[in-house]
Amino acid sequence: LALFKGRPNPPHGNVVSNIARHPVNRKKMAVSENKGKHAITHYKTIETYRFGDAVFASLVQCQLETGRTHQVRVHMTHIGHPLFGDPVYGRKTAIPRSSGAELCEFLNTFNRQALHAEELGFIHPITGEKLHFSCTLPPDMAKLKELLATP
Repeated sequence: LALFKGRPNPPHGNVVSNIARHPVNRKKMAVSENKGKHAITHYKTIETYRFGDAVFASLVQCQLETGRTHQVRVHMTHIGHPLFGDPVYGRKTAIPRSSGAELCEFLNTFNRQALHAEELGFIHPITGEKLHFSCTLPPDMAKLKELLATP
């Protein structure tokens, strides 16, 4: 689950691309036409949050078909929707005046990516056992979601 700026259009879909090192900033990854590794992210908008007539943010479920470095961050930024709190791929968020002081203060102090692995599953490389783990939304992301939903 992730909280992104804006609303993906279409609200659900797939991002299919290669992901490689950024050609200039070696600390970043980027979508590449002919370099890197194949990556697929399926996304689905779960909820949107409005201020006035505009959608300010969305809660999006991302399912990874591949597991590339920074995959969700790169793919969603590529389609125009960076994560809240992402210092590498995001930008400073312009907070709508109508959002209220509590949300403004919270976003200014939110010091991590608004990204949470709600479910993880994989096949154990030695035993072959299918493993599955789940975890609820952490308190800081739950608070951000609550503040975004408050009119």
